[in-house]
Amino acid sequence: MNSANTLRHKTIVGTIWTFLEQIFRVGIQTITTIILAWFLLPEDFGLMAMIAVFFAIGNSLMDSGFSQALIRKKEIDEIDYSTAFYSNLVLGLLAYLLLFASAPLIANFYDDSRLLVLVRVVGLVVIINSFQLVQVADLTRKLNFKIQLKVTMPSVIFSAVVAISMAAMGFGVWSLVAQMLISAFAATALYWIVNKWRPSKDFSVESLNEMFGFGSKLFVSGLIDTVFQNIYVIVIGKLFLPTLVGYYFFAQRIQQLVVAQLTEAVQRVTYPALSTMQDDTKALKDFYQKIIQVVTYIVFPCMIALVVLAEPLFSFMLKEDWLPAVPYLQLLCIAGLLYPLHAINLNILKVKGRSDLFLYLEVVKKLMVVLILLVSVQFGIFGILVGQIVGSVLAYIPNSYYSVEMIDYSIPEQLKDFIPTLVISITMGGVMYFIGLLLPLGDFAYLLVIGLLGTLFYVLTNHLLKMPAQLLMLQLIKEQYLKKS
Repeated sequence: MNSANTLRHKTIVGTIWTFLEQIFRVGIQTITTIILAWFLLPEDFGLMAMIAVFFAIGNSLMDSGFSQALIRKKEIDEIDYSTAFYSNLVLGLLAYLLLFASAPLIANFYDDSRLLVLVRVVGLVVIINSFQLVQVADLTRKLNFKIQLKVTMPSVIFSAVVAISMAAMGFGVWSLVAQMLISAFAATALYWIVNKWRPSKDFSVESLNEMFGFGSKLFVSGLIDTVFQNIYVIVIGKLFLPTLVGYYFFAQRIQQLVVAQLTEAVQRVTYPALSTMQDDTKALKDFYQKIIQVVTYIVFPCMIALVVLAEPLFSFMLKEDWLPAVPYLQLLCIAGLLYPLHAINLNILKVKGRSDLFLYLEVVKKLMVVLILLVSVQFGIFGILVGQIVGSVLAYIPNSYYSVEMIDYSIPEQLKDFIPTLVISITMGGVMYFIGLLLPLGDFAYLLVIGLLGTLFYVLTNHLLKMPAQLLMLQLIKEQYLKKS
């Protein structure tokens, strides 16, 4: 196996391990959320959603792009690692102090005094996470995602058990807070046990300037992205009741189980792998074409199937209190279809070291989001959700624009690589919907039978049409099997 094929194999296998880690972690969290929904009120989830943006901002400040800079750096030494570690600790403490001081303002903004203590307690997660950032970057740089799965499993399970137990005993929103704190602490402790890297006493201002010079632009763009990813929750929380925020937050968490986690898995693996070949434009284009084909092959049918199965899924798993969240989930799934394409195109800019363009694009897109939100909010929550769909479609144009310049991967080529998969996925959804109308099935039977029929239709259609993504995945599975045997 030549070096290009070896890297491709490591990248795809790494993506699989990372996706397993992501899907396991978020899968357990989602299952836990569903169980918690039997004990908690939508309002409890709404309170957590309302402070999520501030917690995410604290994490972004703590990171400040150092993890991405460490992963991308061609030549790295102990001083770089230690410099990033101490920088993250200081930034993590600073971020928490800012959260602590701003807690009264946040509570006043939402006109809910309960948020004062919640912000100050949940903010401790930022300090805890600052101890694990370099450990994760080190393992990611080595493409060692198997160990990360081993760390995730016990920490997520343990925190889930504690959260469910607390909810059953009547602790309300504090069971969600405990879940976050325990998960972060357990994962950090396990990273320090399984990974042997330890910081030295060295600190380099030169290394700090170099990494921050690259990472700072990613930090600012990431900060903007964090605020705007949560801007819908901020607006809903400000204008509507916490219960409606809870519906939105719950639906968003279900949607992200597939789309956000798979995309993050692809980004985490492809970024360090492709950074090693950042000067080979032809190879980068070939890799990215395959990545887009594989990711859309998985994400598109999952999102469309979730649109069809949303109502029986909620009816089967949740109390009637949560049924109003069904259309939220359906619209969010449609809005999330293009999310992987946005992220993959932006990854090209990071691999090429163009964090300045990355930041520029974020500013342009967020201005577009503001304009769409100003119009859509006039039509209530569902207007806001439809606005997200419109914004996702429009954002694809600037996100994919620089792929033409960087790796000569034009928009028509990209469309050719994913439109057939989208058409097959939509057709699958239509088939599932009409078969569901013909068969009188209960909720569980509907999920099982219609879900299975949709899967068979999708796989067989891809097989008959000899779709490249399915052939590539079969090839990789075969290579992995031969390697083990």
